[in-house]
Amino acid sequence: MARAAIMASDDLWRSIRDEAQRAAAADPVFGKAVTDAILAHDDFAAVLADLIGRRLGGSASACERFTAFSREAFRMQPDLIEVAGRDLQAIARSDPAITVLLPPLLHFKGYVALQAWRVSHWLWRHDRRDAALLFQNEASNVLQISIHPAASIGSAVYLDHATGIVVGAAVVIGDEVTILQNVSIGRSSEMPARSPRIGRGVFIGAGATILGDISIGDFAKIGADTVVTSDIPGGCTAVGNPARLTNCPEPAPAA
Repeated sequence: MARAAIMASDDLWRSIRDEAQRAAAADPVFGKAVTDAILAHDDFAAVLADLIGRRLGGSASACERFTAFSREAFRMQPDLIEVAGRDLQAIARSDPAITVLLPPLLHFKGYVALQAWRVSHWLWRHDRRDAALLFQNEASNVLQISIHPAASIGSAVYLDHATGIVVGAAVVIGDEVTILQNVSIGRSSEMPARSPRIGRGVFIGAGATILGDISIGDFAKIGADTVVTSDIPGGCTAVGNPARLTNCPEPAPAA
């Protein structure tokens, strides 16, 4: 049931519960896990907080700590839940193998890593930097995804496959961006050390490296294993090392 439009969080929660109830009824063994992860909770925020705690916490006490931080962030900034919903629906729209919401919610580590990052970013902005860095460290250790809490990331973002993604402290990533595995986005060695700005709707292929004080324009595509160290205009495709441009939009005719 690919989403043609963004659902409100209440509608999204009802849809997830409906899927969970059907899954639990269809498979009694899997149903116990679904009940614990979804049906035992009152809302989407509680599900996400519990999911983050379970995935990042290596012990019962660590699980409780990560869950408590997440609950606090979601309570203090409710729009984090709206953004989490848009991230989840982006997977259903972007991935042809996905037709429902429950599998990416429960099983896609890129999704839970992104929501854990959103909590860490909230902690960072509220000067709770040790806790924020703890989230980054555990996500890196457990999920192999390291996103600095000082980065900036928009909504409806999809981390596909997601192993080996590294995003530096001052990176800016826009809405509706898709990032595949083994991608590095961060500062170059040149001074002053500044980081890339990724526009809306950009697709970044597996193994790409994007470094330095550069801009990737809206709806650009970065090919697999491409190394980008200079600006990429919107709508263009960049391939190779060093990156070269192809498939750029035709310029508008002069008036």
